Amino acid sequence: MNKREFEYDIYSLIRAFYPGSTIRIWYEGDELPDSDYSYQYQVIYEESSITFLVFERDQEISRTITRISAQADRRERKNYVKKLVYKALAKITKRELPWGDLTGIRPSKIVMGMLEDGKTNVEAATLMRDTYGISPDKIALAITVANKERELLNKFNYKDGYSLYVGIPFCPSICLYCSFGSHPMSQWNYMVESYLDALCKELKFIASKMKGRSCDTIYIGGGTPTTLSPDQLERLLRFIQSIFPMKGVKEFTVEAGRPDTITREKLMILKRYPVTRISINPQTMNQETLDLIGRRHTVEDIISKYNLAREMGFDNINMDLIVGLPGEHKEQVSRTLKQIKAMNPDSLTIHSLALKRAARLNLFKDMYDEISFENSQEIMQMTADCAYGMDMDPYYLYRQKDIAGNFENVGYAKLDKEGIYNILIMEEKQTIMAAGAGASTKFVFQGGRRTLRAENVKDLKNYVERIDEMLKRKEAGIKEISTQ
Repeated sequence: MNKREFEYDIYSLIRAFYPGSTIRIWYEGDELPDSDYSYQYQVIYEESSITFLVFERDQEISRTITRISAQADRRERKNYVKKLVYKALAKITKRELPWGDLTGIRPSKIVMGMLEDGKTNVEAATLMRDTYGISPDKIALAITVANKERELLNKFNYKDGYSLYVGIPFCPSICLYCSFGSHPMSQWNYMVESYLDALCKELKFIASKMKGRSCDTIYIGGGTPTTLSPDQLERLLRFIQSIFPMKGVKEFTVEAGRPDTITREKLMILKRYPVTRISINPQTMNQETLDLIGRRHTVEDIISKYNLAREMGFDNINMDLIVGLPGEHKEQVSRTLKQIKAMNPDSLTIHSLALKRAARLNLFKDMYDEISFENSQEIMQMTADCAYGMDMDPYYLYRQKDIAGNFENVGYAKLDKEGIYNILIMEEKQTIMAAGAGASTKFVFQGGRRTLRAENVKDLKNYVERIDEMLKRKEAGIKEISTQ
């Protein structure tokens, strides 16, 4: 590149066309990378044009030029660059991406903005097609979700409230694909009580500083919150109930996540508090895959713990699945979906595997060279058909970097069983006050047009020892939001 501009967008598009490849960016005047690359690209910015050159083994195979207005603003320039790179790569690889040249993670937020500006569904669809080259079925999905989100958010005054996220960074074991700051309970059990002490201090601070504003949703995630012992789980729930205004809470979610952490006693504790929604997350219903990815439970455990929760009166249960898991193809996904449909949860979240750099599956990828990864539009349609067959509709979606097949994550739910917290955080419609190691508070201003983050450290020991620093990190955002 002869200019430092839109590197991330160009990188993301190349990664989408060549998943798993090694990509190096360098700039005019830098020393050339000392490697034997399959392809080299040159991005040349000039005042009234941008050129994208492609070399294969030092032989130029493609040259694409786009003319731009000298008055074009940054957003327009970015769209010009993305279209240029996408067009060239699509021609070379002879394929299109389902989300076109869109590199952002919130497609429905783009649509929602158009609808809020008075655009019709048809006008929004045309803009999505012409601006990003998105496929018709993905445009339809984004528009369906955006309309559903607007319908749900219009039911309460979310603009004057906030949501609370509470992070429990412990798990019974670390899954092969996981990149979150989770800690195996077997190694970190000695830190749990001191962690809860620090967490409660942070929660008390949040409750005090946000006093006078309604707390609309509460989400306890992780990690796996039900990794806590019954006494620890009750301590946390009792404390939250004692300091936050529970009367206004419209949704209270606890991720029960791993079935190997669920017991009757813990479910009874959840029932004693105003928990309205739980997640029991299989990820897959194939035992071979569960064993491979490090889930230390059986398919039978998933079914029995789900049935136990139903028996105890939980009437809003979400289940998470991941498509694109190692070694899973259509047959394995079909087997999973058949069993999920038989259980009939209230909502279903479909994740396309996204391999982060910190995931063990990525760190030790040489060990898994012989394992295949598959995701396709056919598989994504299978998951959608399963959800529709359970009377669910899509209500939120988002994308991630390095996502399998360049697809998306979609939340489906039955009527009135949608996860409102998921919409609020994905569409950046409301301030999310987050507590816990690795938790990220996001202050939302001007209806989502501007945000401010306050990040907590991920390391458990640092979080406990530096908790006062974590509180100070929130001060600026709290002061600004209190004036609104």
